Amino acid sequence: MKRNLLRWLAGTAVLLVLLGHVAGSYRLLAVDVLDNLIYDARLRLTMQGTPDDRIVIVDIDERSLAEVGRWPWGRDRMATLVDRLFGAGAKVVGFDIVMAEPDGSSGLVSLDRLAAGALRDDARYAAVLSGLRGQLDFDARFAAALAGRPVVLGYYMNGRGEAHGALPAPVLPAIEFAGHRGGLREAEGYGGNLPVFQRAAAGAGFFNPVVDFDGNVRRVPLLIQHGTGVYESLALAVVRRMLGNPAVAPGFGERGENGDDPLETLELKGPNGRNGALRIPVDEHGAALVPYRGRDHSFPYVSAADVLAGRVPHAQLDGSVVLVGTTAPGLLDMRSTPVGSVYPGVEIHANLVSGMLDGTLKHELGYADAIQVVAMAVISLVMICVLPWQAPLRATAGSIALLALALAGDFALWRYGNAVLPVAATVMLIAALFVLNMSLGFFVESRHRRQFANLFGQYVPPELVEEMSREPNRYSMNGRRAELTVLFSDVRGFTTIAESLEPEELARWMNEYLGAMTSVIRAQRGTLDKYIGDAIMAFWGAPVADGQHAQHAVLAALRMREALAPLNAALAQRGKPAIRIGIGINTGPMTVGDMGSDVRRAYTVMGDAVNLGARLEGISKHYGVDIVAGETTREHTEGIVWRELDRVRVKGKREAVAIYEPVAEADKMSAVEAAELERWHEALRRYRSGDWDAAEALLLVLASAAPASDLYALYLERLATMRERMSLETWDGVYEFDTK
Repeated sequence: MKRNLLRWLAGTAVLLVLLGHVAGSYRLLAVDVLDNLIYDARLRLTMQGTPDDRIVIVDIDERSLAEVGRWPWGRDRMATLVDRLFGAGAKVVGFDIVMAEPDGSSGLVSLDRLAAGALRDDARYAAVLSGLRGQLDFDARFAAALAGRPVVLGYYMNGRGEAHGALPAPVLPAIEFAGHRGGLREAEGYGGNLPVFQRAAAGAGFFNPVVDFDGNVRRVPLLIQHGTGVYESLALAVVRRMLGNPAVAPGFGERGENGDDPLETLELKGPNGRNGALRIPVDEHGAALVPYRGRDHSFPYVSAADVLAGRVPHAQLDGSVVLVGTTAPGLLDMRSTPVGSVYPGVEIHANLVSGMLDGTLKHELGYADAIQVVAMAVISLVMICVLPWQAPLRATAGSIALLALALAGDFALWRYGNAVLPVAATVMLIAALFVLNMSLGFFVESRHRRQFANLFGQYVPPELVEEMSREPNRYSMNGRRAELTVLFSDVRGFTTIAESLEPEELARWMNEYLGAMTSVIRAQRGTLDKYIGDAIMAFWGAPVADGQHAQHAVLAALRMREALAPLNAALAQRGKPAIRIGIGINTGPMTVGDMGSDVRRAYTVMGDAVNLGARLEGISKHYGVDIVAGETTREHTEGIVWRELDRVRVKGKREAVAIYEPVAEADKMSAVEAAELERWHEALRRYRSGDWDAAEALLLVLASAAPASDLYALYLERLATMRERMSLETWDGVYEFDTK
């Protein structure tokens, strides 16, 4: 619990910071950026990608400017354009351009100046001018083309307080939005069309987009407040004209704790004011998300020059909504959007019209913040409380699963519910908690592993420390009872060797000897207990469990004996005596753990089985062999050839134990050695059964073949003594040691 406290505190801090963003207490730019990226990705993944032939864009493109002339065109051409469009069967025409200045290109102004000046008394001039006025007043001609037709003009709102041209009638009074949360965007000024055009047209709508902080257009306000009136956008005005100019009614959500309620929808009333003609989702500021159908040219484009020249088939325009706009770079109506960095502004309005008609506009859930808070609370509870206890692979898999679940739920709402749920804060929470868990976990685990290594490294081979550190909770230095194998080794004749070496040479030799023996023990997964002068104590089976602890201990003893060869060769070169070691091995129940006092402690083993191991090392010299092991050790090994040495009763013990010498690994045993071993076991059987004469005969044969064997000499001497001091009636085949 203490080890994970830091991760819990850090995770809780991350959650609180992100919840502050969700609650609107402050804005985190990184979260907003990620929200936009996720929104754009969802949008691009689900775009219809098919054109909407109901809406046609008449494009004032570069070819039109080259063919007709530079912009602005004379209003006579604009009148011709309108006539051509409705002559081809256009249902509604909307202009994504504003015509705020009078057209003087016909020269009518100059002619009027002459009529008022030098030619004011020329009746003939006045009559001719009066007859030509209808042809030369291009603005009047354009107004006449608009009159009585479903034409929606475009204009713009501004925040500078400058007002030019004329505004259409507001669709709603501003008082209807008072007291509601959020509130509409407000404009101080506007740039409208000439009053004569506004009076003649069926309506007008502003074409201002909302440009996000990253420069992209994702939404367009459908309503903007100016003064005491509320005005509609170009797209909304076009849709209303298509539907017979129904009234607009705002739809508000449930009242919150503060008594206010946000704007959620705009409803276009049906005939006689009935509900249900069209419901358009908007945010609390009256803006709608643009339902981009695809990248640019998701609608049929027609060059304005072709319309003016009569080159467009009537079938292409018949019954269509026509939006007149421009893609010519010099006219500056290109926008940056989630689906393209250079996107025609007129097509943004076309997407809105299409989306309103089809009912595919996405809506932002009024309770989105509550959903986020609940989701983040649940996710953080799972990750903060569960991840610290998991292995890295499982923690990673769990985090990925949570992330996938959050994104899948969000995508399902988008795809099947047309709902937008900001998910960036949740994604960042999962990512941050995962990174925190991994990084702090790595720090904590690294420190714990270092402590673990410092704790066990002086006893256990590095590879076992590494194995233990993967699951440190499984290991402890607390005392416990377990069946283990212990090994004691000692140098025979060490005093003689020490006397023959200088102190510095003795220290170097001891380091070489202990280093070589320790390397062998560690190679066999042994735990080094302690050095006692020239003696070594080690054990197997703790702290890392080892089902073959006896096998490894015996192999270590055999390898230790082999490792003496190079050391003895070095001593021989210096004229020093060779080293011989005695090793005792025993297996049995022992207490293992961290033991000692406040001054000094050690990870060690103790118990009767340990004491017997020490006694076996001591009596190895008595039998003239290098290694002596207990019977339990022999029973727990395989692939080792054993020679039974005796049945003994050591000092302090009532029970007799069989003792053995591991001769060699089975695959390294020669036929001669095997024959000798068989003869020896027969001699030992005769010895124990009381057939001392037969035993002696066999021993004499063995001793003659191996005159240097102390074991055979020992038994021959023991037989001679026993014949003098012991009767066969009291013989039990056990040799009793009266010393340690």
